[in-house]
Amino acid sequence: MDDAQNKMKIEEILIKNQNSVQLHPIGYSMYPLIVPERDEVIISPLKKKIRRGDVLLFRRKSGKLVLHRVIKVKESKLYFVGDNQTEIEGPIDPSQVLGIMSSFIHKKNKYSVSNPLYFLSWQIWLILLPLRKPISLFIHKIRTQK
Repeated sequence: MDDAQNKMKIEEILIKNQNSVQLHPIGYSMYPLIVPERDEVIISPLKKKIRRGDVLLFRRKSGKLVLHRVIKVKESKLYFVGDNQTEIEGPIDPSQVLGIMSSFIHKKNKYSVSNPLYFLSWQIWLILLPLRKPISLFIHKIRTQK
């Protein structure tokens, strides 16, 4: 299936058919929550008001699909940041949103975004946004010394 067919398939499932889709995200922008080639996400149709902390699948104007966390909703526009990033992306129009992460599969175990530990972890991680870069550098340094 080529990229254009893939785009339509995801949008048909989420928007037209109102079903969920299971995806293998690529890239490290949502690390440590999502590790590429190991973890998966379940994206469901958006049926609620978008709030800070939601992880949404949206399409950039360039056509690229992105899975990032909402950091701010301001004047009907959305602002995102990946869990492994420090730069905020936005404003993004809500019409670009395809779906919301309803659960994720981490090391073959499925977790709902309503899990209290998940809720606590993303709250702390958003508070630590200004410290993410030094934290990531420290973790990387520890891992490479092994």
